[in-house]
Amino acid sequence: MYKELIKVPRATLDIYNYQKDGLNIYEINATKCSPPEPMVNTIVCLNLLKKDTDVLEVTFFHEPTPLYERTSEKFSHTSQELENGDVVVTFRKK
Repeated sequence: MYKELIKVPRATLDIYNYQKDGLNIYEINATKCSPPEPMVNTIVCLNLLKKDTDVLEVTFFHEPTPLYERTSEKFSHTSQELENGDVVVTFRKK
């Protein structure tokens, strides 16, 4: 699977885009940065979600509870804790 590095205005982290299982996935790894960079980049990238098949997967070093509260009106999320303690959150447009 090929992951393409894409440019997103106002984003400061690397954002990758790829297709898998019928989904158009945008991916960010925010585990190596400090607040507010993970939240800012996630909010900027949520604007990429236009269709039902678009998802944003962000890897955080902890559960981003304040982000859930800020995005809950327009986006749903699921989270999965990894063995190393990081958390992968998948966002979808409601």
